[in-house]
Amino acid sequence: MTQSAAALNVGLQGFLSWAEQERGAAPPARTADAVLTLLALRGADRRAGVPEPTSQLLRQVLLDDLPVLLAATPAELEALPGVLTALVDRVRAAGRLNAKRRARLLAAVDDLMPEARGAAASPWKLTWPRWYASLLRADGVDADDPDAVRAWLAAHDALPHADRPELPAPLHRADVTARTFAVRASLTERLLAAFARDVEAPSPAGPLLPVTPALSADRPEDALTEELERIAAALVDRWSAAGLSEALAGPFAQLAPGPEAMPHMALADRLLDEHLDYYGDSGVPLPPPQALPAPDEILGLLHAAPLPATLATGAADDEELRPLAEQCGFPGPADIVWESGTPEEAVELAANILALEADRIPTASAAGPEAADEGYGLDAVHVLYALYERGGTPDSVARKASDMADWRVDPELEDAPVEVPDTAAAYTAPYVTPSAADLSALLGLPGLTEDDRAELDAHARALAVVVDRLAETGCVFRTGDAYGLTSFGSAVLRHVLTAAHVAAPDLGTALSWSAAETVRAVQGWPLAVAAAVLGQWAEAHGGDPAWSQLLGALSAARAADLPQVATPAVFARLDRAGIPATALRAALADPVLGGYARRSLLARGEDAPEDAVPQSARAVLLLEDLDQAWLADRRVLVTAEAEDRAPKTPPTALPDAFDTAAAAWPDGPAGLLRALAAADAGPALRVLTDLADRHPDPRVASAASHEAKNAETPARKRKRTR
Repeated sequence: MTQSAAALNVGLQGFLSWAEQERGAAPPARTADAVLTLLALRGADRRAGVPEPTSQLLRQVLLDDLPVLLAATPAELEALPGVLTALVDRVRAAGRLNAKRRARLLAAVDDLMPEARGAAASPWKLTWPRWYASLLRADGVDADDPDAVRAWLAAHDALPHADRPELPAPLHRADVTARTFAVRASLTERLLAAFARDVEAPSPAGPLLPVTPALSADRPEDALTEELERIAAALVDRWSAAGLSEALAGPFAQLAPGPEAMPHMALADRLLDEHLDYYGDSGVPLPPPQALPAPDEILGLLHAAPLPATLATGAADDEELRPLAEQCGFPGPADIVWESGTPEEAVELAANILALEADRIPTASAAGPEAADEGYGLDAVHVLYALYERGGTPDSVARKASDMADWRVDPELEDAPVEVPDTAAAYTAPYVTPSAADLSALLGLPGLTEDDRAELDAHARALAVVVDRLAETGCVFRTGDAYGLTSFGSAVLRHVLTAAHVAAPDLGTALSWSAAETVRAVQGWPLAVAAAVLGQWAEAHGGDPAWSQLLGALSAARAADLPQVATPAVFARLDRAGIPATALRAALADPVLGGYARRSLLARGEDAPEDAVPQSARAVLLLEDLDQAWLADRRVLVTAEAEDRAPKTPPTALPDAFDTAAAAWPDGPAGLLRALAAADAGPALRVLTDLADRHPDPRVASAASHEAKNAETPARKRKRTR
């Protein structure tokens, strides 16, 4: 089908002639064609002989459609307001607009143009046709000559990969592939909707689409689908470069890979799901890996990985691996990447192999991999995410397997890095569960027996199967019971996570954050990982003074009642990082953190007088202790409720802790209740409410109820801001 044959009935030629006659010059035909066609496909009324714009349609076309479909030159983009103004005037000339509506539309054009220019320049709007159209035009190629376009594609395809222009940062090829696929699917859907409108509610201006599928065909629905796809391809070519769709779908398909050529996009989706399960927000950053390979090391690391090497060199003789090799592009496009690919291409190939292999690995379950559907298990994707979420620090197979056994590990040890022995067998040797004594130390569960070890053994061996299969990809290692990501694996997973638009900074990016950004980021990270990054951040920002910046940022966040910053969690990580005593002493007078600073100094055996700490800061720290007492009482009550009984002894941890603190507090219980209400609305509300319900002294209970109402308003206000 020729481009002219795919022209939609949008009155383009009449509009261009009218504009030339009325204004002395016709607007750029390609820009006018795209605007009119996209308005029509959005359902614009065509009774004026052209699609009639509305403010809503203009917004959709300018911000959503044109930036992804029209490879506009600077001159065409500059001409866009003139095209739209002429279109508005053409509709008015047809008697379809009054002066007031015309003025509103022209004002909408003025308002939208800054956003439209930004959208046109955004890398996130890039598709493969737009990318290649921009490159060939930059090389002076006539984009309307299909032979010239094909010749340029052939020359580009012959270039060494390292010599090809790179996509604008921070785009990955997967981003462009996903957007290209989505844009083409959306365009075809709109064409189908337009065909339905032509049939069901024809416009007085006539059918929009030049579609006349043979009703006598054996499969008329297939004929219609093929016709619409051809029209979509012709429109894409007309707005990018002639013949581009056919070329990129045929002999040059490797230049514009589709989703089927990027299996790691499916892994990206699953890792995104894992991240949302952990944090609820893709923008919450993961800890940066402490070590990433240099770009010039990537290809060598890929070659050294057992499974990739087998797929590249020997899978043709292996019936089980041959389908996997073909899915990864061996033999085919992956061969060139294997031999001389850029670092990003090598990482992408490794990500494809990892994604496909992760899909083939049975889930570790209670009874081993052969019973993956029974009970709680750990699949390969969860194992990979959990390792990255640890900042790449090594974990223990047995400790991770305790999740499947439903053992309650000591929280202090749950995220702690494990030591990797120098002499233990690598993953190629059979896994052996640590001894009962070693398990007790590893899990923080004293007195484990051989029977306990036997209970955990099946879970641990099942998980080791998953780990060892992942190790074949070169992304994971296992040495004895210890396992973790290799530096190569960290690079591969970071590539996939960023393709999923999960915040996965490298260490350099994390060290460039402000103090406020840093304290927000580290609160959910494992203690050891957060402490390491905080120490590096302080060193990168000037040493001792930087610690005071971090403490100041934490205090400001608490004073502003920012719900996304948990003061106890952040201070624990700062303390683990080793805040210098000078910074802690300076923080004693802080109205929020003074109590934390004093507690840390006392734990180090240093003198820190209580009267140096403001009363408000003492209340902040005390509220944390009372909140823990509240939690202890709740556990007793919840357990009794689950067993459908009253607690044998009513829990009194919170009332007792409150009475002890109130005895030494200025102004006694009433003064302490006021201070708690002012300290932190969230935990204060539950502590005060519980004291109002359960404190045995009616005067304390009444005062707690009154202060709970004072805490309730800011707590609700904070909830609305989340």
